[in-house]
Amino acid sequence: MRKIVCAPENLIPQQLEEGTKYFSIYSNPRRENVGYFGSTLVRDIQRAGLRPSEKIWDFNTIALSVAAADNSLTRKDSADGWTRQIDLTVHLCNPSVWEPARQEFEKTLRFLTGDFWSLTFNGNGVTPPRAKRLKRFDSDCVSLLSGGVDSLAGAIDIVADKHKPIFISQVVRGDAKTQRDYAKKIRPESAHFQWSHKIHPPKGESEGSTRGRSIIFFAFAALAASAIQTQSDSPADIYVPENGFISLNIPLNSGRMGSFSTKTTHPVYLKGIQDLWNEVGISLNLIMPYQFKTKGEVLAECKNQQLLKELVFQSVSCGKYRVYKMQHCGRCVPCLVRRAAFQHWGEADQTSGGYYSEQLDRINHGNPDDVGAAASACLVAEQSGIHRLISGHLSFADHQNRGDFEGVFSRGLGEVKELLLDKGVI
Repeated sequence: MRKIVCAPENLIPQQLEEGTKYFSIYSNPRRENVGYFGSTLVRDIQRAGLRPSEKIWDFNTIALSVAAADNSLTRKDSADGWTRQIDLTVHLCNPSVWEPARQEFEKTLRFLTGDFWSLTFNGNGVTPPRAKRLKRFDSDCVSLLSGGVDSLAGAIDIVADKHKPIFISQVVRGDAKTQRDYAKKIRPESAHFQWSHKIHPPKGESEGSTRGRSIIFFAFAALAASAIQTQSDSPADIYVPENGFISLNIPLNSGRMGSFSTKTTHPVYLKGIQDLWNEVGISLNLIMPYQFKTKGEVLAECKNQQLLKELVFQSVSCGKYRVYKMQHCGRCVPCLVRRAAFQHWGEADQTSGGYYSEQLDRINHGNPDDVGAAASACLVAEQSGIHRLISGHLSFADHQNRGDFEGVFSRGLGEVKELLLDKGVI
């Protein structure tokens, strides 16, 4: 069990406990052996004219603490090289609100990151920011805007449906300008918040897998939703545009269960977040508009094709985009799904900067071969049926929607298969 403490700067002892990593909440303590996060967020929230509730602010603190712990504890020292046991203490404004939901929170984080979490909620946390002048926004929902294909199409569709969204983005190097351009072109009168977690671990090693980082997106969306005035206390809607094939992220072979199977928008994870909010009284509603659509279907059915064609080729899908110096690698699963979607859409793929690997030859270079895994999955589906791949991965689905989940996975894999056939891989 490795211990992390996330506390206001004034509560972090001068003599640090051995075997414990400390993070200062929302401030930089300028101590080499103490990490910090969210150092500009209080100011950013105040400048935005927001006054988030104590519950939403505490959720944001927990989310940032989870991502900080995830980032600072290496997996390689674990018994199996992956699964960690994490003892996380977070100082909140009102810990008693979160105590009844603690075990459910631990279970949700277990699903998200693959680790065993033990949460402790203490008091005396940083109080929520209070803008001097509360700003009024003519908005009726929040839409996540990452700079990717699905969030772009989602924003276009939401506006086409006469909604007035607030756009929320995490600032990521290489995506920030694209996010701003999208927001201005889709609905210039909408507010667009781009916030950064600014996680800085204590001096030493950090972990690159960052499975826990996605929870920050939902925390930032909740903060943004503070700006929305709803009628009769009805929940404010938060749109999470992600195609169903990637959302399920069913492993393409039996060796891809751990680091290759992220759960960023998986239905089980989103239900976990929604249940937590319901438990503590955060009145927000997560909506997955593309839960049962493939990426190709998202593109083909977008409600403003002209605007989509103007913007989509500047989007970023690649999981290794920064590794390849701001270029799509062309071979990872997100790249394969992207390329297959454009082919299904019927539009020439004019992705900005092109792909590092235009061809998809099978290679053996010691690294995970996503092309090989995708080709193998397509052949297994063809020879043994789709259920051989799905196996127990849809055990969460009830009888009513299981067929919909099976359908979106089958069609998504079919799009990838057409790409691989076209490239001569299979």
